[in-house]
Amino acid sequence: MSQLLLDIAPDSQPTLDNFVAGRNLELLCALRRALSGSGERGFYLWGENGSGKSHLLQGCVSAALAAQCSAVYACGSVPRMDASTAVVAVDDVESLDDAAQIELFNLYNRMRESGGMLLVSGRQAPLHLDLRDDLRTRLGWGLVYQVHCLNDAEKAQALAQHAQSRGFALPQEVVQYLLRHGRRDLPSLMAALDALDEHSLRLHRAPSVPLLKEVLQRELETK
Repeated sequence: MSQLLLDIAPDSQPTLDNFVAGRNLELLCALRRALSGSGERGFYLWGENGSGKSHLLQGCVSAALAAQCSAVYACGSVPRMDASTAVVAVDDVESLDDAAQIELFNLYNRMRESGGMLLVSGRQAPLHLDLRDDLRTRLGWGLVYQVHCLNDAEKAQALAQHAQSRGFALPQEVVQYLLRHGRRDLPSLMAALDALDEHSLRLHRAPSVPLLKEVLQRELETK
């Protein structure tokens, strides 16, 4: 009989501190400078799914809120805000409809006038976005960064860091097996790791390759 588990694992919220930079160190430093009040105030981040764009946008909003600044994040929509909002992050810009694109265009102009920080992300560079011409032009005015996916060594570092945040040690052989046999994008790898942690706790056993195989097999059977 499966034992019910209390949800006692610590939340792993995206922050700039737990972002594994890899080849994105320049971008991470630029974001920190902007949050401190210096440097460019407009950012457009692009890259494939799982590259870390959402993590960075949410991390910037979290950092602003921790500094007692008004900040808001939205994915696939333009958030409501007031004149005191210092940081606005709009994720997945390609999914905005015509009305939302106009809202983002107006928001860009308001944030530029107020000196606020605006972060927008998408899967493609501004030039290739299927958006209104005036909005596409605005998004290219600020700092534009491609967010590069992590290599295997960097993914291993991110997985070990994530395991530590959940309160367990991750054996190296488990990391290597997951990188060889799990899905390649980092969010899927993190989800598999969370499932392994929950499975291990339920069975009162330490995380191991045999337990990971059971988790991955269960994932295949549910598809």
